[in-house]
Amino acid sequence: MKKIFDLFSRTSRKRTLSRSLFFGAIATVSVISNGFSLSSKAEAQTPAPIVNNTEIDSYAQAVLAMEPARQNAFEEIKKLIGNGEIPQIVCNDSNSINGLPKKAQDIAVNYCNHAQKIVEDNGLKFEQFNKITIELQNNTILKKQVYNTLLRLQQPPESR
Repeated sequence: MKKIFDLFSRTSRKRTLSRSLFFGAIATVSVISNGFSLSSKAEAQTPAPIVNNTEIDSYAQAVLAMEPARQNAFEEIKKLIGNGEIPQIVCNDSNSINGLPKKAQDIAVNYCNHAQKIVEDNGLKFEQFNKITIELQNNTILKKQVYNTLLRLQQPPESR
């Protein structure tokens, strides 16, 4: 009986951790995508982009690769600001970055540049990354596909 409970408990904890990572990653993507959307604007008349499995994999890999850098940048900025509230930082919004202390601005700019490189290194253009991010907000099927891909990529290689 104890073994069954332990198995369920570990599975439940693993599922909870995976879900929290997924939602953290999606929140990260939302903020970062604003940084890449200078030249791309969504129009109501434009049909929703069709996303293939390769793009979903690249997108998920980019999101996972960005997360540690995002957390690190956030913690560094938090230390500099102290008890003050950390504003939302949007890479393409100079006002959101200019409102930070100089050292925090440098951290934010470095992070934004690093995030852009990660997207490119994972085989996506900024426009593709933004389209997928925008589509995720309204497409539950795509959201499930990205979620499942994120879960799969976080599993040890032997269990994939």
